Amino acid sequence: MSSQDETGKESQPPQLNVTSSDNLNDGEELARKDTGSPEQGAIQPALGRTVAFPPEEQDNAIEEKATGGLNRPRGAELRKELTKEDRELAQAGYDHLQEEKNEMAKKQGEDDMNAVDIDEHKLKFDDLENALSTRFIAKEPSSSHGLTAREAAERLSRDGKNILTPPKKKSAFRKYMDCLLTMFNILLVSLTLLEYVLLGINFKANFQNTYLGGILIGVALLNAFIEFYQLQKADAILASFLAMIPPACRVIRGGTLTSIPAAELVKGDVVFIRMGDKTPADLVLFDATDLKVDNSSLTGESEPQERHALPDGSTQRPVEAENLLFNSTLVVSGEGYGIVVRTGDHTLIGQIAKLTGGESGNQSPLAKEIGNFVVTISTIAVFFAVVFFGVGLGTVYKGQAATTVTFAVSVLVAFVPEGLPSVVTLLLSIAAKRMASQNVLVKDLQGVETLGALTLLATDKTGTLTRNQMTVTNLWNGAIMTTAFQSNNDSEEIPAFSLDTPGMSEMIDICTLNSKIKFDKIDVPFDQREILGDATETGLARFAGRQLRDYDEHHKKYPKVFEVPFNSTNKWALVIVNKVHADGYLSIFLKGAPERVLAKCTTYLKDGKVTPIDDDFKTSFDDAYSYMASRGHRVIACAQYLLPGHKYPTNFAFSRSESNYPSTEYTFVGLVSLEDPPKHGVREAVGTLRLAGIKVMMVTGDHPKTAEAIARKINLILGDTRETLAAKTGRDVTEVYEDEVSAVVIHGDSIDSLQGFEWDAIFAKDEIVFARTSPKHKLEIVKRAQALGHIVGVTGDGVNDSPALKKADLGIAMNISGSDVSKEAANMILLDDNFASTVKGVAEGRLIFTNLKRSIQYTISHITPEVIPQLLFVVVPIPLPISAIQILVIDLGFELLVALSFAWDPPESKDGLMRLKPRKPVNERSILSLKRRALRRTRTLHRDSETQSYTSPSRPRQFLTKIQAPFTKVFWEDLLEPTDNEILVDGRLLSYSYLEAGMIEFVAIIVSYFVVFLKHGFSPSDLRRAQKMSGGKVYFTKSSPDFVNHAGKTINAADQVDAFAQAQSIVYLGIFIMQCFNVFAVKARFTFPFGRQVVGNLYNFAGILAGACLGMFIIYTPPLHVVFGGSFRLSPLYWLIPFAFGILLLAWACVRVLLMRKSLEKGKVKDIKGLMMFPTMRTMSMRSRHGSMR
Repeated sequence: MSSQDETGKESQPPQLNVTSSDNLNDGEELARKDTGSPEQGAIQPALGRTVAFPPEEQDNAIEEKATGGLNRPRGAELRKELTKEDRELAQAGYDHLQEEKNEMAKKQGEDDMNAVDIDEHKLKFDDLENALSTRFIAKEPSSSHGLTAREAAERLSRDGKNILTPPKKKSAFRKYMDCLLTMFNILLVSLTLLEYVLLGINFKANFQNTYLGGILIGVALLNAFIEFYQLQKADAILASFLAMIPPACRVIRGGTLTSIPAAELVKGDVVFIRMGDKTPADLVLFDATDLKVDNSSLTGESEPQERHALPDGSTQRPVEAENLLFNSTLVVSGEGYGIVVRTGDHTLIGQIAKLTGGESGNQSPLAKEIGNFVVTISTIAVFFAVVFFGVGLGTVYKGQAATTVTFAVSVLVAFVPEGLPSVVTLLLSIAAKRMASQNVLVKDLQGVETLGALTLLATDKTGTLTRNQMTVTNLWNGAIMTTAFQSNNDSEEIPAFSLDTPGMSEMIDICTLNSKIKFDKIDVPFDQREILGDATETGLARFAGRQLRDYDEHHKKYPKVFEVPFNSTNKWALVIVNKVHADGYLSIFLKGAPERVLAKCTTYLKDGKVTPIDDDFKTSFDDAYSYMASRGHRVIACAQYLLPGHKYPTNFAFSRSESNYPSTEYTFVGLVSLEDPPKHGVREAVGTLRLAGIKVMMVTGDHPKTAEAIARKINLILGDTRETLAAKTGRDVTEVYEDEVSAVVIHGDSIDSLQGFEWDAIFAKDEIVFARTSPKHKLEIVKRAQALGHIVGVTGDGVNDSPALKKADLGIAMNISGSDVSKEAANMILLDDNFASTVKGVAEGRLIFTNLKRSIQYTISHITPEVIPQLLFVVVPIPLPISAIQILVIDLGFELLVALSFAWDPPESKDGLMRLKPRKPVNERSILSLKRRALRRTRTLHRDSETQSYTSPSRPRQFLTKIQAPFTKVFWEDLLEPTDNEILVDGRLLSYSYLEAGMIEFVAIIVSYFVVFLKHGFSPSDLRRAQKMSGGKVYFTKSSPDFVNHAGKTINAADQVDAFAQAQSIVYLGIFIMQCFNVFAVKARFTFPFGRQVVGNLYNFAGILAGACLGMFIIYTPPLHVVFGGSFRLSPLYWLIPFAFGILLLAWACVRVLLMRKSLEKGKVKDIKGLMMFPTMRTMSMRSRHGSMR
């Protein structure tokens, strides 16, 4: 424990990196991945460490142990000591996580895995038969009777089909109503009701409100429908990828083995399974031969698990029971017979899906920001409408309630960008469609932008970063190291693999003949076959098959006589084949853990000759083993024994029970190393993400050294950990300060004991790997990262990954390897399981955010030239420059078309947005701000004296606190605190739209308005005088009296109406023309609003052309004037006024670029030293063939 000195400071407890290879833990060998494979004995020593040669009969496996946080011996830590206040501040951001954990514990009472309802695995065979009313023969399983067809039908009717019930979903109507009942749409519907109330009061005077109300309600319904349609389409696509149950299985019914749909399985059925099958239900085994299953999707264990029959039952919990197979787990080797004990939702996968499905998801950052923007602008709109309604009713328009209400509606219509919800939905839909073409399916439209906003991406290793395909990398024949896989880890001096090299032919024989793999089909060429079997044996067979002319013929030429399969006790596999040699007819081929194999050997092959093992060989073995294992490779040893013919004739009866085969005096042949290599493109993808300011973090169940080795190959770790720095500098690990290193590898065993300040120290590192983690750990990591303000993305494919996928800001599931539960929980699915697709997604997400921001900036720029004229109509007053229905035509007409065209805008520069920091970067300042706020909240909460847990205040108290908050100093300090965050609608955007471009547009249209009126004889003072309606006269209508202007000229009613129509027309067209220039002005961020990048989007011009046609049609078509107003007599010469101001707007945009350039440069990510941005290389055998084909 940490100690406290006299000054009140607590020195920091020992450190976090827990990957020392000299520690011990349950006999786990380093660099192991598949416990059930012959290769698991492979050992991974620490970098620079030699491997001691083991005694002949002793297994000296180097093992691991996690020594986290408080359990390590004290040593050098951070140069700075932590005070009590520092510790409180560090813990403050995490207190709520403990409260959530306590609440979950109360609800569930126990661990999800322990809570499952399965206990048949505890029964003896006789009791199992009686409990399930079925019949099977354990000694002769193929002769079992099973259920009759009638019994199966009755049970199917009683228990239901063997399918997982899809998660409950909202009805289509409920979804549509959710889309409709948003703030914008509610406001539009309210305005519609108000318009029709006025219509009922005075139908003739308010007849135009018929059109206005109809348009408003139509817009609300259309907005909701567009969003609803996109959601339904995403759900339909997802449904096409989900297959909730294996399609068929083999079952014994009435004594006959038959194939039936898996959905028709019932409790008590006898099922036959073999390598390559997906288990169709939960089974208790009563017979098994070398059976191994992959439980990783359920438990997170990366190693295949051995399973066998237990006549007396198992006392273990279900997930650990060795006689249980679970629904949807893959059989990787062997075969067996089992009794169905659970089907459908009652299986373990069904029960866990329900238990883990309670983790609530998060609202996306974009959804929060749009929600805040909608509430803000709606509140402002309502406030101004109410204020100016009162002003108008109390001054100029006394007693004219209907006129003033119409004006208030106009203000609301002007303030609210009615087309914005549709624009946002359609922009995201277009981006989602583009991503789908790149094999990224987006379930939640706003997830498109969330991917671009990520600050941290937690990813699996196996199958995500790596190919999940073990590949032979190096072979050592006792003297020469060769490389079979070209990678940056091998020096140029290492020769390429060749069959002509001594000993290589023998290793190919061992890899080929000592194997239990099978093929999905054998009537196609070897390289087109799918290999079924253990991952490592599959890799060895794949390599051997490329060196042989005919893999199948080689097996036929040397038939198998006897074998001893691999098990976790022996850690080796043996096969005896009929291969003639000089002294006899039979040969033994042995492979397995290097220590175990070498302990059986007394000689080795040297240039094809048998040579006694000596000290020089032992040293060479150490060096070769260290070379392979220190790179995170799985290492396999090969040996042979040429059986003498006089002692072992071809008809010799070998027996496993009697062990009547040689166990010593083998001849060592060589070492083979394998790795699960990175996928093509992963290295560049990780590098690109890091250059984009995203912290990429590996969370894997594999060994720390294996994970670190892969991480160093794919740009995930470039710097030193405490261990590697200690090795480089010759210091002890405890003498290395944490702030000297930039990388950390954390063992999962230490996660549960980490304190707040330790989590802070971990996430402060640039390069992070979590190893030996469980799905539960992954959820904890996500929550801790989010507590620091990170926007977290998580990749996952297992059932137990679903809580982390839901909790993450963006859950990313795999389509091919992923479970259906994980696909349901995720926001996004990689259809090809290609991690590199995330880079395209991030680029697309950032681009759509930028384009969405441009679209909003463009859309709300016309609010100022729409609202201020409305205010002048009340305050000055002047004739209404633009009517509410014309504003709607602007918002829903050309504005909507042009705003949508921003979806196709390219990035401004070649690097685009992928060299900028995330828009909400997490740094020391942002974390400190979050923790200070959390600490203030914590100090206001009541702590229970017994449990020491915080008690949340009552709801009335919370409500009162919210009401009081704006009147406190802290509230405004928090609100005005400087931040590096970029939100969708920020101060810069509002300043540009309302004060800069908005004011320029307002001046343009008001000048045009007065010029048109002046041309028709109305000066500004004439307009004010006419609008005041002195003596109760109303001007600018068909029944208006004559008006005498400032020059004494009389203007009749017809001329008044025409002047008014032309003035409103130029205001409408003026806004359109100014917005045409604004299309390019809003793009000017890094570059001036000219050039190929700015004008390269042809859809902008299409939108402008469509808007121009719509504007001309409305203004210059007389029949439409009844509804929209306008005048075909408006001269095009008046267009030149807004054109001139449009050029002024572009000039201001250029000035703005110069003013903001320096601040924007600070937002770029600096180059990262050591990044390897060259492609992941392919196997040399794919590049060229070495050696002669046999």
